[in-house]
Amino acid sequence: MKTIIKYSTVAILTGFGLLTLFLSTSIILDLFGIREKEGNFVLFVVWANFISGLIYLTAVYGFLKMKKWTTYLLSGSFLILLVAFICFLSYINSGGIHETKTIGAMIFRMVLTFVFVISAYFIITKNNYNSNKI
Repeated sequence: MKTIIKYSTVAILTGFGLLTLFLSTSIILDLFGIREKEGNFVLFVVWANFISGLIYLTAVYGFLKMKKWTTYLLSGSFLILLVAFICFLSYINSGGIHETKTIGAMIFRMVLTFVFVISAYFIITKNNYNSNKI
């Protein structure tokens, strides 16, 4: 059962990481007209997403190799997104122009990243701790 959960998490994390990198890179570099379609994007949020995308793909390797640092890496991604979200809320409160959908998208991304952190903890960190005990 843990193997199914592990590889399902790896598949979702890979897809989400690749999608995140594609979209954020397309906005940053203005590729494929995506910048225009996104409307009033906030650049520091896009950069936080880009960094998280790189972290997600690195975490895929950690999942596959059962590396303990995967949990810490994904926790770092969650913290980056949380800080970006707090800054984004401050930006909104100061009258910054933004797309309303960004709030929901950031909450979704933070929740999903937190699920990845919990998965890494239970699949890797806790598993390694228990196997070292025996």
